[in-house]
Amino acid sequence: MKLQLAIVPAVIFVFCSLASPHLLSAQKHAQRRPEVTYDAYHDTSLPVREYSMATPQGVARERPEHRRPRGVLSDATVKVTDRAEQTYAAPLVSATIGLNFEGTPDSANGSLAEWPPDNNLAVGATQVVEATNTAYEVYDKATGKSVFGPQQISALFTGVPGLCGQGVNSPDFSDPIVVYDQINNRWIITIIGYDSNATTGNECIAVSTSSDAAGKYHRYVFKFGANALNDYPKLGVWPDAYYASYNIYVDSGYTGVEACAYDSAAMLSGAKAKAVCFIVHGTWHDSDEFSLLPANLDGATRPSSGEPNFFVDLFSATSLHLFRFRVDFANPKSSKFTGPTSIAVKAFTMAPGICIPQPGTSQTVDSVGDRLMFRLAYRNFTTHESLVVTHSVQTSKAISGERWYEIRDPNGTPKVFQQGTFTEGGNSLWMGSIAMDKVGDMALGFSESNASTLHPSIAFTGRVPSDPLGRMEAPATIFKGPGSQWYIGRWGDYSSMAIDPTDDCTFWYVNQYIPSTNNARDFHTRVATLKFPTCQ
Repeated sequence: MKLQLAIVPAVIFVFCSLASPHLLSAQKHAQRRPEVTYDAYHDTSLPVREYSMATPQGVARERPEHRRPRGVLSDATVKVTDRAEQTYAAPLVSATIGLNFEGTPDSANGSLAEWPPDNNLAVGATQVVEATNTAYEVYDKATGKSVFGPQQISALFTGVPGLCGQGVNSPDFSDPIVVYDQINNRWIITIIGYDSNATTGNECIAVSTSSDAAGKYHRYVFKFGANALNDYPKLGVWPDAYYASYNIYVDSGYTGVEACAYDSAAMLSGAKAKAVCFIVHGTWHDSDEFSLLPANLDGATRPSSGEPNFFVDLFSATSLHLFRFRVDFANPKSSKFTGPTSIAVKAFTMAPGICIPQPGTSQTVDSVGDRLMFRLAYRNFTTHESLVVTHSVQTSKAISGERWYEIRDPNGTPKVFQQGTFTEGGNSLWMGSIAMDKVGDMALGFSESNASTLHPSIAFTGRVPSDPLGRMEAPATIFKGPGSQWYIGRWGDYSSMAIDPTDDCTFWYVNQYIPSTNNARDFHTRVATLKFPTCQ
């Protein structure tokens, strides 16, 4: 389909392609009774260093991007004036770049066919783990040097039966997530194992037995039913569970979002584990719940005892939706998933799909502007609780800029404490990720490009608490991209900004770039650390 956006007077129309969405007939409602399932399989692996690193255990293919159903966001025909757009100058971002090194390249995924990159990372006590589509790599946190891998994520599941295991009906793998459980000093690595038609998916979850990301893992397989694909999973660590979200497609039709709580206590010990899940159904005709993000705990101060996890999604051009999930594994039927609570935001126009310009080619790339971007970072400052998150919107001068929010009081009366749309002239900014350090500094990383002089590059901005509300400082470049993506309009599905749990000050960011403009699907990644002088 084509998306036509009528811009305010004196600005041209924008025509960019969007993948065809899926029809469905289900009515929208939140399921109030939980579904309780147990893992289909679990065991404990050998140390992953002992598994073969020679070839991929499965295959990864570029799959069509599943878009949100048609609604207020994707049907918008008139571009609104973005009242949150930052149009005034600011001083150069005060955070400095520390480490800045090459991450895992596409070639580590087994061939030049693993697309999109899906790069993300997590930081532990002494290590950093990066995941890129089907591979992961472990780095020494002090030096940035690789200490293990790159290795296929599927190797973590060597010998596991079914779609998560090797060599069974040529399983495919996609959408990896890695997070660090700083409460228990464990790594959680997840990936979808799905059939060759991408119609049936299993969630493959590995929880490390120690803080060593190259050691043993407790391995779990959870199923979502025949002909059900658990697409675009996102994971968040919380004191009482590992919370996850999925966009569910049944017989290739979108049926809504599913929010799940996994029994982290059982998974940390390698015992049989249960999942408690709620479904929020969608509808083709309205703006739907889509791509919920679970909150991920940052910092040493935990939420209050018994506090629910928070899920947030991009609901309309003027609102976010927040849900609260309180799980009870002892009595799962008493678990509660409540909401939505509507949170008003300043009006925006969604960044259209495959529209981001690049030099040297007519091929544009995808903004993924129809959803909030990983992660939904939570922090308890004791005086208040904050969630920060970002997504891509149109600006007055560019196809895409970064809209960001700080939401306070999520367990009471949630509201936007501050928000902004960050721009840099005519450059398009997209693929963002945001987090906060222990003193309230924010770092926002993103991809950046224009049509004539700037190949897709990696940059960041940020702010300190003394800055005016809603304002980011001027951006700095992490890595200037050498090439444009010629082959395809699919860019990436997410990047990742994480915070070091040891000092609670150092940000770690990963994103992708293209080494040269050619017809190979060949991405590289870059990992950098950022730190503000205000955080000690």
